Amino acid sequence: MRKAQAALEFLMTYGWAILVVLVAIGALAYFGVLSPDRFLPSKCTLPSGIACTDFVVGATSIQVTLRNGLGSDINTVTVAASGCTVAATGALTNGQQAGFTVSGCTIPSGSKYSGDLNISYTSTDSGLAHTLQGAITARAQ
Repeated sequence: MRKAQAALEFLMTYGWAILVVLVAIGALAYFGVLSPDRFLPSKCTLPSGIACTDFVVGATSIQVTLRNGLGSDINTVTVAASGCTVAATGALTNGQQAGFTVSGCTIPSGSKYSGDLNISYTSTDSGLAHTLQGAITARAQ
């Protein structure tokens, strides 16, 4: 009889301790302390040839700095982002870096933005039109 009481007290003590730990983890998750969005890095990725060197995501616009590394000049460069209505246009000579501002976005300030970045351009050497698709992930300022 005494062994059963000792075993039951042992299990109850550990049971309460595990319950307290689970409640603490649940509270941290509920209040967003354990949210993985807070720890994900900001990034802008594009296929090779055109590099995304810098970017800023705002509440109404996305600013992207692109560098032409294709080996030839490109013109009629159009940069569009998902969730935005007005695309940016321009031209890039070989090795040049230029900024493009995509506007018409409605991104709540402080929220995480993750969307596609579509770049279409025409090569001046061949006259052929090309389209690249990349991704941009950042917290809106």
